[in-house]
Formats: sequence, structure tokens, C-alpha cells
Amino acid sequence: MTLFLRSVAAAAAVGLVATAPDLTVGEARGGRLVQDRDVGRTDDGSLEVLQLRENFYLVAGAGGNIGVQVGEDGVVVVDAGLASSSDAVVAALGRITSRPVRYVINTSADPDHVGGNEAIARSGETLFTRLGGRGLADDFLGLGGGASILSHENVLGRMSAPTGRAAPFPVGDLPTETFHQPRKYMYLNGEGIELLHQPAAHTDGDTVVFFRRSDVVMAGDVLDTTRFPVIDVARGGTVQGEIAALNRLVDLAIPSVPIVSREAGTLVIPGHGRVYDQLDVVAYRDMVTIVRDRVRDLIEQGLTQQAVVAASPARGYSRQYGSDTGPWTTTDFVEAVYQSLVKAQP
Repeated sequence: MTLFLRSVAAAAAVGLVATAPDLTVGEARGGRLVQDRDVGRTDDGSLEVLQLRENFYLVAGAGGNIGVQVGEDGVVVVDAGLASSSDAVVAALGRITSRPVRYVINTSADPDHVGGNEAIARSGETLFTRLGGRGLADDFLGLGGGASILSHENVLGRMSAPTGRAAPFPVGDLPTETFHQPRKYMYLNGEGIELLHQPAAHTDGDTVVFFRRSDVVMAGDVLDTTRFPVIDVARGGTVQGEIAALNRLVDLAIPSVPIVSREAGTLVIPGHGRVYDQLDVVAYRDMVTIVRDRVRDLIEQGLTQQAVVAASPARGYSRQYGSDTGPWTTTDFVEAVYQSLVKAQP
């Protein structure tokens, strides 16, 4: 299916998606958010906003996909898009709800996921600004009362630079709160939110974010439905870690069983591309595993990287996921698989 068609069809079936350019969300009634108007594109047409659940939205077109959870505690945003799209994203958030952004969670350190960090965080308000007299400064978290920017500690490391060297990102984009453990959790807007670190997958700092009551998983660039997964070997990515992360997504998601005819089940939102269900993730995982196995067999036969690429181990999948041009080609993917397998050899 084409980009977002499955998710749009599922949402349309229950009257959640329409084409009106204007959007507003009502205040909470009885603890649940009620939609007042239909959701469509932003005024300039640059961003698409889809309501996937009663209190969960997807903003597409700003770089990486952006998840938006809304509730009585405020707004939790997963990924921030490109810096060049930050104004449009802030405007879209303001039209979804009047409640303040509380957290911006980064799934990786990629520019199309963190570029809008500062703008979105400054448009929000930390949960702790009203704790005057409890020893907390007005500019708690260094954002003048803005929302917290949360990521795995490796993301902060990738976005920073040693003393005396220029950092690849401005200070305002850097995470203000990090975690190092395999799992961090919060409880906001009436549901548990789990941040699950996926080591050595797309990079060494990937985080999958699971909204338990909404039954939505933000996968980041561990999952990219528009192409073969980007395995950034230079930043700690490996094919084995990528497969492990996809297996984690399969375990988290639940398909629509026993009533398989429904457009239901856990929604898995990739870093780029259309929304997946569990069976889609299984197929994507199997594709990566098959290519990994083919490359591994060729390595065991003593073939060089060049010879492995020439053997076309991604055949059968290149039409759907591959490309001969652009920032991530089929050759790039096969070379990354080869390099990570060779690097892991004893």
C-alpha cells in the first residue's frame, strides 16, 4: 500500500480523517479528549496531520514523522523534524491543542528528528515551572521554563562536541534530560509511556517510544518504510542490532486477531513512511534478516565487499525498498550489512 493509505483508511472508517485545513481539539471531557473538527493539512499545505487515536496524532512532512500525544497533563512530542520546518510544526501543534508541550522525545540524533528541538521546546512549558519556593529556579532545565528535551545519553553525545570543537547542533537543540538504562518510563495523560533503548541498531542511540494505552509505538529510524533501513556503522549501527530492534517492535505490537478483517491492532509509526501494523513489521524484519543471511553466506565464502555487492544479496526487495541514487542506496545498505558483520567477527 502507498504512503499512509492503510492508516488513513483505518482512521476514515471511524470518521477521524477529513480534508478540512482547519483543526482544533476540544478540552478534556470526562477524562477523554473529544475531537471538535476534522484534521487535514496545515494552511500552507506543507504538513499533513492525521489523528490516529482519540488523543494521538501524526505530523508528517517535516522531515521525520512526528508523534503527538495530547491530554490533561499537556503534550508529549516524539521527534521534532527539520529545523527548517520547526515554525510549521509549532503552528500545527497549536492548532491541535492549546495545551503546552511538556516533553520532546528524540528517537535518534538525526537532523530530521532533532532539528526542531529548540523551537518546539521553547513553545512549551516544563511541568516544573509552578514549583516556586521548592528550590527550583525559574529557568529549570536551562530552557527558561520550556519543555524538556529527552533522549538516550548517546544522542546527547552525538549532538555535542569535545571542548574547543564546534558541535554539529546549536546548544538549544541539545537534550536537557537523558537516560542510560535500557528502559525509562513516565506516566502522563493517563497512560504509561516507555522509552526503550535499542543499542547498535540504526545508530547507538536509538529509542523506541511505546504509548501503552494509545497502543502506538514510535519506532524512529529503526523502521523506515520508504527504503532499506539506514544502518549507520560510523555511529554505532549494526545489522544484528537492527534485527534485534525490529524483533522488539514485533514483540511490542499486537495484530488484529482473532478478527483479522479489522483495520485494528497496535500502530507502529516509522521514522519515515506509512504507518505499519505488526504483520508489516514482521515482513520488514524478515526482509532484513534474509539479506543479512545472504551477505553472511557470501562472507563465509571469502568474497570481498565489492564482490558481495555485485552478487546482489538484496535481490527481490530492491524494487520496493532500493534506490540507485539519493542519500541511502541499495549499495549503501549492502555495504553497511557487510561492514557490520565483518566488524563483529572474532
